[in-house]
Amino acid sequence: MALLVQLLTLTLALALGPTATLAGPGKSPYQQVLQHSRLRGRQHGPNVCAVQKVIGTNKKYFTNCKQWYQRKICGKSTVISYECCPGYEKVPGEKGCPAALPLSNLYETLGVVGSTTTQLYTDRTEKLRPEMEGPGSFTIFTPSNEAWASLPAEVLDSLVSNVNIELLNALRYHMVDRRVLTDELKHGMALTSMYQNSNIQIHHYPNGIVTVNCARLLKADHHATNGVVHLIDKVISTITNNIQQIIEIEDTFETLRAAVAASGLNTLLEGDGQYTLLAPTNEAFEKIPAETLNRILGDPEALRDLLNNHILKSALCAEAIVAGVSMETLEGTTLEVGCSGDMLTINGKAVISNKDVMATNGVIHFIDELLIPDSAKTLLELAAESDVSTAIDLLRQAGLSSHISGKEHLTFLAPLNSVFKDGAPHIDAQMKTLLLNHMVKEQLASKYLYHGQTLDTLGGKKLRVFVYRNSLCIENSCIAAHDKRGRYGTLFTMDRMLTPPMGTVMDVLKGDNRFSMLVAAIQSAGLMETLNREGVYTVFAPTNEAFQAMPADELNKLLANAKELTNILKYHIGDEILVSGGIGALVRLKSLQGDKLEVSSKNNVVSVNKEPVAETDIMATNGVVYAINSVLQLPANRPQERGDELADSALEIFKQASAFSRAAQRSVRLAPVYQRLLERMKH
Repeated sequence: MALLVQLLTLTLALALGPTATLAGPGKSPYQQVLQHSRLRGRQHGPNVCAVQKVIGTNKKYFTNCKQWYQRKICGKSTVISYECCPGYEKVPGEKGCPAALPLSNLYETLGVVGSTTTQLYTDRTEKLRPEMEGPGSFTIFTPSNEAWASLPAEVLDSLVSNVNIELLNALRYHMVDRRVLTDELKHGMALTSMYQNSNIQIHHYPNGIVTVNCARLLKADHHATNGVVHLIDKVISTITNNIQQIIEIEDTFETLRAAVAASGLNTLLEGDGQYTLLAPTNEAFEKIPAETLNRILGDPEALRDLLNNHILKSALCAEAIVAGVSMETLEGTTLEVGCSGDMLTINGKAVISNKDVMATNGVIHFIDELLIPDSAKTLLELAAESDVSTAIDLLRQAGLSSHISGKEHLTFLAPLNSVFKDGAPHIDAQMKTLLLNHMVKEQLASKYLYHGQTLDTLGGKKLRVFVYRNSLCIENSCIAAHDKRGRYGTLFTMDRMLTPPMGTVMDVLKGDNRFSMLVAAIQSAGLMETLNREGVYTVFAPTNEAFQAMPADELNKLLANAKELTNILKYHIGDEILVSGGIGALVRLKSLQGDKLEVSSKNNVVSVNKEPVAETDIMATNGVVYAINSVLQLPANRPQERGDELADSALEIFKQASAFSRAAQRSVRLAPVYQRLLERMKH
């Protein structure tokens, strides 16, 4: 139970973030992950840490909660092993790792952490070993034996062939002339090395991974009598150029170099800060159609958005990625940065050809595919990436595609392909006008739309906006996905074709032979003026079939009683506009008669008072019409609404209180008389 409590406490601490715990001062992310590994390994004895090893590799990681349960690193399966936590060792016959490692000098501690190659090269320099064994306080980020072995042969040869200069300088660059523990290793900080005071870049990530010039810390905080040793997975080299200077000297960045110069971003890329540049190679630019590329390169705003979409707001080394993480670019777009084995991925695609090129102000990853943000695309390009290809084809057939491929500021209300599952409509003059009415004359953002707003279309219509609890609709069509905002236009993906209103509710009813009996009834009831004037109505319109289904005597009786006819017709009219996309499961809609209609939607079937609707969303300028094949009956002896009951109760209590008050007042006035009578009775 105690272990469970500790695990829960740590889980909450990790969830709260790297600077918060449930009690006491905040621990660094690395220390939190180490503590989690220690708790997971506690059953194997004191100071035992659970370590995840990627199957088929030598890569090991201290485990956090998420990795522990998923058992994967970069999509690859892992196995759990149990090792002594840093700074401890086994004792024969004892469980776990009860003994602290004996303190020795820096040189001997290199051997303790398994960095024997660094010991070997230290010996070859002759000058460095006495320093490591002597007095002082140092930190060394020592490469593992595997890190030295993975160096290209020509690089290693150049180091060991000139041990007194190149090798000595390389080792001194891995050292700092003071003791630095992981708690002091802050994200984005720079440490001054012992080689010409050159900086070492430190990054400490929320997942507990610490990198040194993008080399991952494998074993940290091994204390020595004269300092501390940290084991890292790469041999690091000095950083001399900023991001802009690297762009200028790399042949593969010729197009990028010109684009940066044209955009004016060179000032940012050569200044202070810590950025990640996802640097598109010449090959990445060549993959883009020439027309699109030339358009972007010739448009300063689109070009700046394009380049900003390749710059992350902080430095991100590849070794810090063990699973997908969302990162925001300077342009404002969120990219999903992940990994698959040894490959770094962007939005799930392995487009990075060279990673972790360090700069003084960040890190560069070479990518072979351009990341074009929506803000640099035309409406046509946005639509080509969405599920609205049929709508695009209709525009082309109607000769209207120039509206969404040029510089017009507009919003295209594009129906989903599923709207046309029964086939695309034929293009004629009427359909061309309808398509023009799917294009609004300004570039909109759905988050700024409001109920009752009107939008002007290229076809000359005014469209109304309806805001419901769970949907946002324009006339009869509702937005089905997040809008895409391009360079000049915005794409709204809609769940059906728009049907702009063609007249008032009375115009709609008069123009449809199905409603001739209803029109006559409305005239008899004197409701024509109401349904012709401006307003917001939802009309559940009984068809001729609905009236004919009534018993003849009942129908005649209804038509002969003007008051009853008016009441029942008003019961068919809601006092607001409710399109089918705004219904949800159930909506209670107040009628003009006063009672409420129950409008529901299930499996794409709309019902009113549990009666199925024959046709939905016949739009009018002052409302919407639903065709129904039955006449709705008024609720019989309708129960009072709760509010009415409370009002009646309050009124009754008020009456009783008033009567009591009057009686009390009379009692007060008569009190002296009663007192005198009592006195006389005593005598």
